[in-house]
Amino acid sequence: MSDTPETEPVPAASPLERLRGHAWLSPAQWRRRLLFWTGAVMVGLSAVFFAKAADFAFELFRGVSSHGWWVPLVITPPTFALLCWLTQGAMKATRGSGIPQAIAALEVEDETFRTRLLSLKIAVGKMALTLGALLGGASVGREGPTVHVGAGLLYSLGRRFGFDEPAAAGRFILAGSAAGLAAAFNTPLAGVVFAIEEMSGTFEHRMSGTLLTAVIVAGVVSLGVVGNYAYFGEIAAALPLGRAWIAVLLTGLVGGLAGGLFARLILPSARGFRGLVGRLRGYNPVVFAGACGLALVLLSFLSTHGLYGTGYGQARDILQGHGDTGPFFGVLKFLGNIASSWAGIPGGIFSPALAVGAGLGGNIASLMPGADHAAIVLLGMAAYLSGVTQSPLTAAVISLELTANRQMALPIMAACLLARAVSALVCRVPVYKALAEQLVTQYEEERARREAPATEGHA
Repeated sequence: MSDTPETEPVPAASPLERLRGHAWLSPAQWRRRLLFWTGAVMVGLSAVFFAKAADFAFELFRGVSSHGWWVPLVITPPTFALLCWLTQGAMKATRGSGIPQAIAALEVEDETFRTRLLSLKIAVGKMALTLGALLGGASVGREGPTVHVGAGLLYSLGRRFGFDEPAAAGRFILAGSAAGLAAAFNTPLAGVVFAIEEMSGTFEHRMSGTLLTAVIVAGVVSLGVVGNYAYFGEIAAALPLGRAWIAVLLTGLVGGLAGGLFARLILPSARGFRGLVGRLRGYNPVVFAGACGLALVLLSFLSTHGLYGTGYGQARDILQGHGDTGPFFGVLKFLGNIASSWAGIPGGIFSPALAVGAGLGGNIASLMPGADHAAIVLLGMAAYLSGVTQSPLTAAVISLELTANRQMALPIMAACLLARAVSALVCRVPVYKALAEQLVTQYEEERARREAPATEGHA
């Protein structure tokens, strides 16, 4: 007879118990879903308000500027200087696009660091200061800031209701970022692709159904308020297989080189020309920002309609083939975007990049009179955006959704992939990732300095 005690069999869970344990009946899971969806509604409404306010602010600048060629000289440089001064100290996180801040917060699972970058105060400040930049004529967009605001809103909402565990907070940041882009452009599919390709970088942050529905909800809110529209209108462009596909090669090469150069020029460095720019900015950031505003005004004198704002109007006109922006608009807008980026003021680069791409695409289209003009311009927009961000899938999907065009899917994807490869030869690290890494490095250096006295005290 064995001395080993017999273990009583564990009774199998009843069907009712298994049903109660299912994720769809879990109160905690439903609480998180409701928070995601509530936050997505908030992001959608914020994006719509931001878009309307941005258009109003820039139209106000245009209206005032129409009173004389000298008016921008009085408005733009002081606005740049004021914004630089306002973004010192506690509001420093509002500078630039906002996408690097969201990426950095996703990477560093530290509540203090995340709050510094994504608090409600930062989200509101980002929106207000970006509107101030457009009111002053800066060559910036609102899409990157909308991503920043979306990440801040969902992160703050999650923390408020107890989802402050690092991994859970990361999901709120990711969902808010994707919902922000989807609502900003009215492009839900691009929001999903952006979250996978640009924000998470890997599949470490799983794209759950709840996260996807957050993107959809934000898109539906935008759709319900402003209607079913394509950002640039429906563009019936096509590029038949054959000689016209030379345009894919040309736009991919030009867009990749120009986009990579732009990314390289706006990234900080201690050496060479960028090091010189950094030292000049370091002497007196406010004066330097004012000088950047003056440079934008002087460059605008060389352009037919100026280089101010997002460039949406000029890009739409070039795409539709009835613009009079002039042959040098793409190059001048490129320089205007650099001036605005160097100033360190709040504002994104998505829409201004599309405007540069449209200008460069128009130049290439003039070399190919037999091909579809709109198709080549669309290729130029997508390729340049891919060259700047080195996110070819996001650039391709955004370009397709912005124009409600499906016929151009293959040539656009080909141009974007080529542009990304060429851009990587000029700028090895994608611009958003590089700027996010800079924020992470600064955080780690600050933490090391704080911990050093304690370590020395124990020595």
